[in-house]
Amino acid sequence: MMEFGGKPVFKGISFHIGKKERIGLSGKNGAGKTTLLRILVGEQHPTGGEVIISDNETIGYLPQEKQVRSNKNVLAETLSVFSFLIELKREMEDIQHQLTVRRDYETKSYQKLYERLEEAHHLLAINEDGKQEGKAIKVLKGLGFLEQELSKPVNSFSLGWQMRMELAKLLLLQPTLLLLDEPTNHLDIDAIQWLENFLKTYQGSFLLVSHDRSFLDNLTTRTIEINNGKIYDYKVPYSRYLQLSHERIEQQQAHFSNQQKQIKEIESFIERFRYKATKARQVQSRIKQLERMEKAEVDKLDNTGFYFRFPPAPRSGKVVTEGKNISKSYGKKPVFESLNFQIIKGDKIVFVGRNGEGKTTLSKIIARQTDFEGEIKYGHNVQIAYYAQDQWDMLDPAKTVFETVDDIAVGDIRPRLKSILGAFLFQGEDLNKRVGILSGGEKARLSLARLLLTPSNLLVLDEPTNHLDLLSKDILKNALLQYDGTLILVSHDRDFLQGLSEHFFELENGKLKEFRGTLDDFLARRDIEHLKQLQITEKQKTKKTNTGGQKQIWIERKEKERRLRKLEKALKETEKNIEEKEQDLAQINEKLSHPDQHVDEIKNGTLYKKHVQIQKQLENLYARWESLQTELEK
Repeated sequence: MMEFGGKPVFKGISFHIGKKERIGLSGKNGAGKTTLLRILVGEQHPTGGEVIISDNETIGYLPQEKQVRSNKNVLAETLSVFSFLIELKREMEDIQHQLTVRRDYETKSYQKLYERLEEAHHLLAINEDGKQEGKAIKVLKGLGFLEQELSKPVNSFSLGWQMRMELAKLLLLQPTLLLLDEPTNHLDIDAIQWLENFLKTYQGSFLLVSHDRSFLDNLTTRTIEINNGKIYDYKVPYSRYLQLSHERIEQQQAHFSNQQKQIKEIESFIERFRYKATKARQVQSRIKQLERMEKAEVDKLDNTGFYFRFPPAPRSGKVVTEGKNISKSYGKKPVFESLNFQIIKGDKIVFVGRNGEGKTTLSKIIARQTDFEGEIKYGHNVQIAYYAQDQWDMLDPAKTVFETVDDIAVGDIRPRLKSILGAFLFQGEDLNKRVGILSGGEKARLSLARLLLTPSNLLVLDEPTNHLDLLSKDILKNALLQYDGTLILVSHDRDFLQGLSEHFFELENGKLKEFRGTLDDFLARRDIEHLKQLQITEKQKTKKTNTGGQKQIWIERKEKERRLRKLEKALKETEKNIEEKEQDLAQINEKLSHPDQHVDEIKNGTLYKKHVQIQKQLENLYARWESLQTELEK
């Protein structure tokens, strides 16, 4: 159970997470999803009940936001999660020394040392001691960091990039249970697809909170819904869960209606025969029946989204805006150079590309929010409305909700302010709330409401779905589909983009490429281009080899074949040695499990010494096998 101010968030909920579970956690804003994650990880304590975690289970938690204060560079800070291994190795050396010199073989403390050593060996094995740096680089690159960025200080990066680093730490630690609260908020499409692929083969379990429907559908096989203080557990992905949830509520409604009809009939009988002595027994029976009846409840559908439409767009010229030789640098670092583009009236264009390629910067240039080099022209009567990625941070925290819109409203729209705010779920006392106490979702809705106050024919939106729930995103998408002006959109949300646009501007390596087609077409084309680039690289290598002459090719091929044979032979010998040592270890474990049959060997410590020795030999053999296997794959 969990309460805030005496009001229960949820009560009496129970569920079990098994091995390799893929779970989505659902519920409307305020249902308690984040609270539940924090209880599971131990950051909050429930007001009733308990969390039971099995031995040897580990939990990793990624909150929505976390400020990282570190003077280290990105790679060093990421690798800091493995600092416990240094202490672990020291502990293992101490234990091995104690097992060698101590003679109290039959005591519990001696046995505990032996058990702890086995546990430490296991921890080293699963963390692949000696390979952490290579793994860290691979994960950081997968999440979007460039090679040269890994040596830069953490505090030089934005919160979004710091959250990517925190996610990398968790993925490297590989806890048996991952708790991820909106992990895609700070990722671009490339990084989201990489994370999806990583989690598909994750060896542990994970519990996700996400407003990205595609992300949930591609990963989860189970959905837990928090509704009205209770939980409902569905063994299906998110979209299927939505259908089943609606069916459940329809069934609840039907049961509720039938019960209300039954209650009215019973109450009518009681009222009719209350004062007739011949019916006294039947009346008392009906009264007790009402008292025993468990009242049916109907869960609330998550229909708390807002509804709105953008005002009609004022007429503009055919060419809305045109850029020639647009360049932008931050200090000595160029973002892009000599970009050329033309945007026509009615276009709905999506800017795509990895974070840092300049999507936000280009949208700011078009929206007249930053300086640049080059020339940009606007057509006749172009009126721009701009929604920044951090729009809610630009709101004055000291002002009320009503003052925030009242300050910019002019003309005929002023009398409609309260109805506009009502459409964005701000009603009654909400109008007098200070902006500083609003949630991220409320600030996002308030920022969108401000966009309605000034009619525009060029709408520039930078990540407008951040902090919006799934229903609110659908309503925003519907409003954009009906918008009759020109739209420029920066977004990483694949589900949001599906069907919204078939016109993409991709920023990559300082260049701008235009693509027309669906989002699926765009993603497929980009995968093909990446494959072609790999093939070109291979051809270049082949061409380079040809210039060295056929004799050199023959020599290199023979050398490669010789090395392969040598590696394969060494690998087979290592596998044979591992098998033999594992058999030896199994025999010792068998003896240790029957101490009464091997009293002398246990008393003189022979078995324990052999166990430690073979364990160390196996550890070295495993490391050699991995090294040979990696070399063979190369």
